[in-house]
Amino acid sequence: MQKIEVKSYLEILDFSDLDPQEQALVEKAKSISQAAYAPYSSFRVGAAVLLENGNMLQCSNQENVSFPAGVCAEQLVLGYAGANYPQSAPIMMAVVAQRAGEDQWAVVSPCGICRQTINEVENRFNQAIKMLFLRADGKIYRIDGVENLLPLKFNDLKG
Repeated sequence: MQKIEVKSYLEILDFSDLDPQEQALVEKAKSISQAAYAPYSSFRVGAAVLLENGNMLQCSNQENVSFPAGVCAEQLVLGYAGANYPQSAPIMMAVVAQRAGEDQWAVVSPCGICRQTINEVENRFNQAIKMLFLRADGKIYRIDGVENLLPLKFNDLKG
């Protein structure tokens, strides 16, 4: 038997430790989360992406009674970026979540499908995406690249 150790690296920062661009991205994600359509889960997620061309895009999750037909905020914003700015790589993404009726933010990180979506975008542009996730205590997880979230990612249909 062979054992392999897999390590992930992330930083935990105060909001004030973020640079102005990172702060703006988190604020955009917070703002758009309020536009989520989440009548079934009551879990509103906002995602904002900074593209290398300087554009900031944002989307919120959109649920559907025909579960799992809803779409996560991360998938929506990366899909929108790919369709409308196909030559501009996403370089940073912020994700936040809040339960309806609560003032506090919820801890969130992308689901498995979203992690694989992020992986696909990173592969497409051959570039890691810096990710910022707001925690319930107001601190931020900062992660450089999806490999730190998805170490055994699926990359090859033919391998």
